[in-house]
Amino acid sequence: MDILVLIGRILFVLIFLNSAMGHLTQTKAMAGYARSKGVPAPEAVVFGSGVLMLVGALSVLLGVWADLGALLLVVFLIPTALTVHPFWKETDPGVRQNEMLHFLKDIALAGAALMLCGLFAIAGGDLGLTWTGPLFDQD
Repeated sequence: MDILVLIGRILFVLIFLNSAMGHLTQTKAMAGYARSKGVPAPEAVVFGSGVLMLVGALSVLLGVWADLGALLLVVFLIPTALTVHPFWKETDPGVRQNEMLHFLKDIALAGAALMLCGLFAIAGGDLGLTWTGPLFDQD
């Protein structure tokens, strides 16, 4: 089962690693989009969210305090869903549908990250193929 969890972690973090690279290498371009969504200090937020995603994804991937890494991803996902993808504000049906898709994707990923956090906390050091046990141990 350890290998299945590792494969799942790898697949789960791919979207965050890819997105983090975009945030960190195309900060100015992505800040324009964030600005159009009303995000304050968009360049700082885009860069900071890139760092947050990168640290969280690497933590989950490598199994170094993976529970904390999963929580960092939740800290990115929930505000992003609410501020960048508020589908309920859109009047154009196509734009509304696209924003709803992204909103629900972010919420679903946040739910999966919360489950991962719980899995790491419950399994503790018994979950193999990690470098450390969880930061938030149940003991």
